Amino acid sequence: MGRTESEQIEILIADDHPLYRYGLRGLLEEFAMFKVVGEAPTGDEALAMTWRLRPRLVLMDVNLPGTSGIEVTRNIVARLPRTSVVVITMLEDRDTFFAAIRAGARGYLMKGTESEDIRQAICTTVSGGLFFDAQVAKWVVEYLVKPPVAPTPFPELTDRERAVLELVADGEGNVAIARALGLSIKTVRNYHSRIFAKLQVVDRTEAAVLARRAGLGH
Repeated sequence: MGRTESEQIEILIADDHPLYRYGLRGLLEEFAMFKVVGEAPTGDEALAMTWRLRPRLVLMDVNLPGTSGIEVTRNIVARLPRTSVVVITMLEDRDTFFAAIRAGARGYLMKGTESEDIRQAICTTVSGGLFFDAQVAKWVVEYLVKPPVAPTPFPELTDRERAVLELVADGEGNVAIARALGLSIKTVRNYHSRIFAKLQVVDRTEAAVLARRAGLGH
């Protein structure tokens, strides 16, 4: 038995290119299970139409005029958790992909993908799953198997300030720090002042404790 009208998945298309919206609507309407309830050419209209129509899924372009597709996705997910978002874009860009997923998108496809992939993406995401096309899936695997990069402690410090702080953490005095780094005593004191201000500490003892907690020192 086929789906009844009430069982159709209602879809909003958010894309600023009229010809692409027309083609995508035609593709979706080939499947009896889908019902296109609207088209939005801008980010603001996509958000307003989603709020008004409450579709089950939004096919979202990233580069929308006005509010970006990423920000629209974040708003939809926060306000309408029943509505899934699948990004469909021309951008073969990892940073954009990860930004979309962090915003709450449940799928990510490249424009030009096969109609069957679009069908699977919609059905999978409205059922609570995730769906990525082949290119994007490679990025996910690479991200998962890549060893994590340890964050740099105190990124607000320069490399030289961090080197001074590490010696402070080791308990070295100003003379030893100056000798180790080839600096004058006055320059070392100036570094101390800048480090204390950036870390919002009052003296070298407090700075040393903070540095050792962050993994600096030996």
